[in-house]
Amino acid sequence: MAEVNTVTDALDQASQIEAEKLASVKKADAAVKTMSDFTSPEVLYQELISSVRKYHPSTDISMIEKAYKVASEAHKDQKRKSGEPYIIHPLCVAIILADLELDKETIVAGLLHDAVEDTWMTYEEVEKEFGGEVALLVDGVTKIGQLSYSSDKVEMQAESLRKMFLAMAKDIRVIMIKLADRLHNMRTLQYMTPAKQQEKARETMDIYAPIAQRLGISKIKVELDDLSLKYLKPEVYYDLVEKVALRKSVREEFVGKIVNQVKQHMVDANIKAQVDGRVKHFFSIYKKMVNQHKTIDQIYDLFAVRILVDTVKDCYAALGVIHEMYKPIPGRFKDYIAMPKPNMYQSLHTTLIGPNGQPFEIQIRTFEMHKTAEYGIAAHWKYKESADGKKPVGKSEEEKLNWLRQILEWQRDMSDNKEFMSLLKNDLDLFADSVYCFTPQGDVKTLPNGSTPIDFAYSVHSAVGNKMVGARVNGKLVPIEYRIQNGDRIEIITSQNSQGPSRDWLNVVKSTQAKNKINQWFKKELKEDNILKGKDMLTQYAKSKGFKIGNYTKPQYLEAVLRKYGFRDWDSVLAAIGHGGLKEGQVFNKLAEAYDKENKKNLTDEQVLEAAQEAPERIHVAKGKSGIVVKGIHDVAVRFSKCCNPIPGDEIVGFVTRGRGITIHRTDCVNVMNMSEMDRSRLIEAEWQQDNRVSEQYMAEINVYANNRTGLLVDISKIFTERKIDVRSINSRTNKQEKATISMNFNVSSKEELNSLIEKIRQIDSVIDVERTTG
Repeated sequence: MAEVNTVTDALDQASQIEAEKLASVKKADAAVKTMSDFTSPEVLYQELISSVRKYHPSTDISMIEKAYKVASEAHKDQKRKSGEPYIIHPLCVAIILADLELDKETIVAGLLHDAVEDTWMTYEEVEKEFGGEVALLVDGVTKIGQLSYSSDKVEMQAESLRKMFLAMAKDIRVIMIKLADRLHNMRTLQYMTPAKQQEKARETMDIYAPIAQRLGISKIKVELDDLSLKYLKPEVYYDLVEKVALRKSVREEFVGKIVNQVKQHMVDANIKAQVDGRVKHFFSIYKKMVNQHKTIDQIYDLFAVRILVDTVKDCYAALGVIHEMYKPIPGRFKDYIAMPKPNMYQSLHTTLIGPNGQPFEIQIRTFEMHKTAEYGIAAHWKYKESADGKKPVGKSEEEKLNWLRQILEWQRDMSDNKEFMSLLKNDLDLFADSVYCFTPQGDVKTLPNGSTPIDFAYSVHSAVGNKMVGARVNGKLVPIEYRIQNGDRIEIITSQNSQGPSRDWLNVVKSTQAKNKINQWFKKELKEDNILKGKDMLTQYAKSKGFKIGNYTKPQYLEAVLRKYGFRDWDSVLAAIGHGGLKEGQVFNKLAEAYDKENKKNLTDEQVLEAAQEAPERIHVAKGKSGIVVKGIHDVAVRFSKCCNPIPGDEIVGFVTRGRGITIHRTDCVNVMNMSEMDRSRLIEAEWQQDNRVSEQYMAEINVYANNRTGLLVDISKIFTERKIDVRSINSRTNKQEKATISMNFNVSSKEELNSLIEKIRQIDSVIDVERTTG
């Protein structure tokens, strides 16, 4: 029983260190309000300049000063939800980037990152004033700022993420600006509605925090994790806060004693070292509790002592001294210096038994390793200027960027968005751990925990995996389902007579890379079978709809499909249908569309309805300014309903009106939803042309609900003026409770423009909500 009490005391002492974390969190929460009330933009700007001058070799900050003045002018009439001047946000983003010691172009882009999207500034103006490099960064951040995250809209989410990774590939600084932007928004999330807090926190935890981890930027990743946990699981977060805040003074005394002892032993061993205590963040504790199925009382390494030295040799020398001082716990030593983590993190970790039996962790690394651990890819930034003015790319940065290149390879290989999202989700898995193993030549391979020899084979090369027939681990034959352990030496047995991978392997492998390469093999090697299968599927589909496929497979019609889906030849299209990359209905509808362009038919209104009912699966284009695609007809009058005002991007449906052609409604239109069964028989599927340009203007109508105040209408009108949006009509009314309802009718070019406008109006002080009318 005495041992249990001793360990419990140690746990209480360890958890006391987290009181500092609690105080820090409360201070940070209060600081947001304090900053809004007392910190002026000028003070923040001076803080930014001070941060830049600490690390940048040049004293010329004229471009940053100019960007600050331009951004201040652009955002001068705007405020955030907190009530603070909007310019404070880009200033805080720039300060975060300066803390990462990024170049001046990135700092300038951070100051201007919202200017193009939210003010009168254009891309061309940014390029003229600050150059093409800054303009490209601002443009990249603007595009990924429109990322749509919704668990029930996988297609939209996947397409948004594809755009984000492409922007990152053009210039990795784009995602660094976005990470800084997201971090400051998370710090001020308390001003958002609970629903918006949950949405932003989930998006941050699923996408942005894992990206920061992949790039090795733990300084940002750690804070994003904690803030996400705070809003996603507030009961868990505050329970942790309460439990780790116990017995602060006892814990401080314990940590201080360990630190002083370690310092003295380093001096005695003639090792120059910096020693301090480090508290673990809340999400790290929560993750251990989930992964190891433990309560907080069962997690004993809530804090760590960190030793920073000059050289790798000193790391191992310090380790020897530490193991002489304290008894190490078996199985709790990890050498991430010899075998770095995938994001190039390096350190020695060892867990020890301290005075009176208390367990604690010590981490040993060089100052350079510590900088890499904190700043990741920014630590030796490839855009930092060297003596000759060039911007070299270091080896560690190239290795971090290999992950991004792998993502881009998946994008090229996959037409299925759901498959892409699944692979990406697995690759960004927050709870994924790594296992380290060796090739026969002694090279280290890092794989996801639970990986098999198949994963290892594909990590070496696709050809090795495709020709694999067996494996030896530590000299002994093992089944392909064997789970690789740390330190295993693996030899893959290949044969030129191998028939290739088995589909069963997909249920065995763990790594995303292996799954992708196996799928690619089947698509390539079984192309002939897939071509025959795809041809049969397309023929059967046409036959089931009452059409002869031969009428639709003339060269000019096939060319339309090739252009649409980016294939080089018709066999590739058929193969894609065969392996499931394309739906036969998609392809036939495109063929039918091309067919009807060449075989025009002017139909009467009665023929329109007849065609829609007889051939509901065929898609034909109704040409003209409307840019509408409807099913079963061609060249018929198309007009937009006044009840719901559809705009490009809306889900739409056509209604065949006697004598007046087709009327286009939104699918959520009240009039459509309340139609009788007889009227519903006149509905016909419709969609916007994908090549439709946004040069045309469409009518939109919204209702703004707000607490009435002086100047409310002026603030709303300013947004329309800044965006050069023509307001057609406006009507305002206020009830006895001083709740105002403002109805506005105006022109926009797309749903994206409308959503951006609505989001901006929601940020106005006193605005409760904004909704679009539905009929």
